[in-house]
Amino acid sequence: MAATATERIVVQATPKEKQAISAKAKRFGMSAGELMRRAAAAYTSPDADAELAALADAALAAANRMSASIDEVDAFIAASNQRIAAMEAAAQRRKGA
Repeated sequence: MAATATERIVVQATPKEKQAISAKAKRFGMSAGELMRRAAAAYTSPDADAELAALADAALAAANRMSASIDEVDAFIAASNQRIAAMEAAAQRRKGA
């Protein structure tokens, strides 16, 4: 069920722009208002690609920092495991001595 319009938006256009909008709406089989609503809903900012690229760069930087942190933790765990193994070996030697 289509919603009924409850608000009016006045858009200033030259006579030539109005004619082009009306002709396009007629060609698509819809009202000028419907064409304008659909066009507004489909519109994306010219800066959208730059904004997405900036977000992607930030996400990549965060992923790289996370990867480096994981590498540091892995190295710490490996060194800790080596220290534990050395302590266990020393304890076994003392036990057997």
